[in-house]
Amino acid sequence: MRLFLLLPGLWLAGACSHKTVSFNSRPDEAAAMAAPDTLATAADTTKAPSLVAKRVNMTKEQERAAKEKEKAAQRKPKKKKNIFLGERIKKGYVKSGPKGKNQVIEIFYYLRAFQQPNPFAPARYYFNPRKRKIFKASTELNPATDKVLHGPYKKLQGGKVVETGYFALGTRHLRWERFNKDNILLSKTHYEMGFPRDANITYYDAGQKQVKEVIPYLNGKLEGDYVRYLENGQRDWEGQFENGKRVGDWTKYWGFRNRRHYEYQYGESGFDPEVTEPVLVKEYNRNGVLIYEKDKLDNRDKPDNSRPGSRR
Repeated sequence: MRLFLLLPGLWLAGACSHKTVSFNSRPDEAAAMAAPDTLATAADTTKAPSLVAKRVNMTKEQERAAKEKEKAAQRKPKKKKNIFLGERIKKGYVKSGPKGKNQVIEIFYYLRAFQQPNPFAPARYYFNPRKRKIFKASTELNPATDKVLHGPYKKLQGGKVVETGYFALGTRHLRWERFNKDNILLSKTHYEMGFPRDANITYYDAGQKQVKEVIPYLNGKLEGDYVRYLENGQRDWEGQFENGKRVGDWTKYWGFRNRRHYEYQYGESGFDPEVTEPVLVKEYNRNGVLIYEKDKLDNRDKPDNSRPGSRR
């Protein structure tokens, strides 16, 4: 009976005793001893692949190709060529006026490969590298001398931006904005390949291929480039509106070969009082010869002895 009573006591004492853990013990070592099949055993590492790259014997041609490949990877990537609306373009700029706060700088792009602008567009623009100036054309452009504007455009006066926009194949495109010297927006016009977005366009034919007249509007007022054509496709009149008024140069054509007949001068700004009686500044005969220029020459009463198409 005494032995029987002692055994349960010993069992209870063992169950309630605390296990002593040494702070100097190393769990990693114990785990390694308890698990002889660990991945850190020598038996496993002997079959592991070496981290040292083996030397590969290559032929001279293979070595040369590898070096060329390495050099190509180290080369700087080439800059992307300037492209606008799928056409390659080149940057240019011109300066005009005296140096200082009144000097005008125009930054623009033009087509590398010549393309003739749409003949029915109200206005077509090009850059002449020899004269270092941007012109507005009234006839077909010369591929040998004229660079068709195509891409972003910016005009600065005294270092401040006064006009921004885009050209497309020689015509105004997308949004054009004009600012004063205090960076206050004066006007904003949207174009579609030369035609003002809000323009009233009439045609001679039902298929709307033969343009008759382009009347530009902005916010209910006449604003932008105006042009009128004859039924034979030749220009009749062209000019510009601003703030509902005629401004700048207005040209009347003979009606064949897009030859100019008269050039009239209106006011410089549509925000000034309107000029009701424009000034005749130039006149040309049927052969395209200048016979009158205000304050310079007047040969209107003299017989025309020039050859057709000649210039004087």
